[in-house]
Amino acid sequence: MRVIAGKYAKRNLYTLKSNATRPTSDKVKGSLFNSMGQFFDGGQVLDLYAGSGALGIEAVSRGYDGAVLIDISGQACSIIRKNVELTKEPDKFDILKMRDTVALKILSEKGRKFDLVFLDPPYAKEKIIKIMQLLLKYNLLNLNAWIVAETDEHTDLPNVSGFELIKNHHLGRTKVKIFERK
Repeated sequence: MRVIAGKYAKRNLYTLKSNATRPTSDKVKGSLFNSMGQFFDGGQVLDLYAGSGALGIEAVSRGYDGAVLIDISGQACSIIRKNVELTKEPDKFDILKMRDTVALKILSEKGRKFDLVFLDPPYAKEKIIKIMQLLLKYNLLNLNAWIVAETDEHTDLPNVSGFELIKNHHLGRTKVKIFERK
């Protein structure tokens, strides 16, 4: 797995040596970012189930100002730290080891706001809907923020109040839906 484009392009990233995470493949990541416009002009990213941190790092590589990378696994956070070190810009990243709902509450209390949120949790359908609702409840999203929800091919996400579905991709065995905050 590697950073595909931008200022960190071609850097090989570390991954966990277990089945506990499902890293987004380079093919899916490339298609996803190409569909979003490839490069960006600032903004803040939240990756709530960061795994290796690859999606948040890719977003910053392509022009976002910074990313908060969260995972409940200590092993995953250790890998994320190693990958952030590869960027040579650790000040652009915050790494938090905690549960998703706790993290959202803390980020809300700190007044954080995000323009792009990656959601690729285990037990996707139920978790994604709940987290999208919490993002609104805690006022963590800037207007027109994007939520990128990744699931397996068998999971279908319904529309969520407060969001509009703007893109829907079926990439092999992965489904990616991009919602915009309204």
